[in-house]
Amino acid sequence: MATTKLWTIEELERTSLDGRYELIDGELMEMAPAGGEHGEIGLGFGARLWLYVREQRLGKVYGADTGFVLASNLLVSPDVAFVRFDRLPTPAEQQMWLRLAPDLAVEIVSPTDSLAEVRAKVERYLDNGVPLVWVFQPRPKTVSVFGPDRTERILVDGDVLDGGDVLPGFQVAVSDIFE
Repeated sequence: MATTKLWTIEELERTSLDGRYELIDGELMEMAPAGGEHGEIGLGFGARLWLYVREQRLGKVYGADTGFVLASNLLVSPDVAFVRFDRLPTPAEQQMWLRLAPDLAVEIVSPTDSLAEVRAKVERYLDNGVPLVWVFQPRPKTVSVFGPDRTERILVDGDVLDGGDVLPGFQVAVSDIFE
C-alpha cells in the first residue's frame, strides 16, 4: 500500500507509525509481514552469516527490521544486510536508521513479489552504492548474484555462494540456504 503524500527521511523520523515501511522516491510503502518460508530462510541464512562475520571480526549483520537511508527520499530494509566495521557509524548514530549503504544486501523473493519489483530493488541498491546484492528465490531454489557491473550470475543446487571481496572466505552451498 502506498500513500499519496511524498515524504522525506526527516519527516518520517519525526512521525510515529505502526508497522514496517520503506521510503521509495518519497512514497511511503507499507511492508506486509513475511510468510513462514521467507522468514525461515532469512533467519537461517542471517544466523549463518552472523556467526561467520562475528568469528572473522568483519563487521555487523542486520535483519529485516533495520532501515538503511540511501538518499534523502530512500529508506530500505533488506532481508539481511552486512556492513564492514570500518564503515560503521558511531554507536550513538546507530540508534536510528543507518545512513549508509550496506556492503551486502540480501533479498528473499516472496510469492507476491513480481520480477520487476525485485529487479527495481536490486537496481536501487546498486545505484546507491551497495557493492554486492544477493537475491534468494525459494522457488526454484536459486541465488542471483549482482555486483557493481550489474551482471546477474545465477547459482543453483550444487553451486556454492561465495562472499568474494565483500565477505572474504565466506561460502555456503546453495542447497544449504533452502534446507
